[in-house]
Amino acid sequence: MQRSIKLGRNNYSFRDLKTLMARATPLRSGDELAGVAAESAEERVAAQLILSELPLKQFLEEPLIPPEKDNISQLILQQHDSQAFETVRSLTVGEFREWLLSEAITGEVLAKLSAGLMPEMVAAVSKIMRIQDMILVSKKCTVITAFRTTIGTPGTLSVRLQPNHPTDDEKGILASTLDGLMYGCGDAVIGINPATDNLATVSRLLELLDQLRQSYSIPVQSCILTHVTSTMDAMARGVPVDLVFQSI
Repeated sequence: MQRSIKLGRNNYSFRDLKTLMARATPLRSGDELAGVAAESAEERVAAQLILSELPLKQFLEEPLIPPEKDNISQLILQQHDSQAFETVRSLTVGEFREWLLSEAITGEVLAKLSAGLMPEMVAAVSKIMRIQDMILVSKKCTVITAFRTTIGTPGTLSVRLQPNHPTDDEKGILASTLDGLMYGCGDAVIGINPATDNLATVSRLLELLDQLRQSYSIPVQSCILTHVTSTMDAMARGVPVDLVFQSI
């Protein structure tokens, strides 16, 4: 596979698919800290150009993470629906972008295709799409879900309220939460990224948000984005848990 390109006077080469994907990613401070980001905007464009010519089937032939070393990657490959993938098997990442943006491709078509796509394929095409492109494609899909509120209906926008605090201070979190609620935020979820990941903190924050919700009869759901095992421990102790979610 071609992994080199010349732009102007500069030659760019990417040693493997993992490096190519990393360099093609829009600039993020976390990637810079991890040392995987492109060194310049031109290198990022070079990676995106090469990525656009990459066949989608390459992700099946060259897994980013060897399945024999990672159970999740192994499960993804095992559950991949090759029959559903046939619809786009012959396409490159760039052609897949154009296919997704076509007016002929509806939500029903995308729903049938979903089992044939690997997360890496979706990640790859997103790296060569504008925000407007992703909005246009996602608009084709209707995914409605409900707990205390219903989200995902056409023509509506739901917002996450994120009242983080550097020391997980309850007063600071409550102040941010009330401020956000007054702006109409939080109907999707009130989700906190805790500064410390331990059972005591997780339980305290979950109970804090639940008390606030019940005190004012607010139709919202809350979540503390901690390790799944910590949330499970909290549930075992009877702590009120609405949603289980862990950032990776």
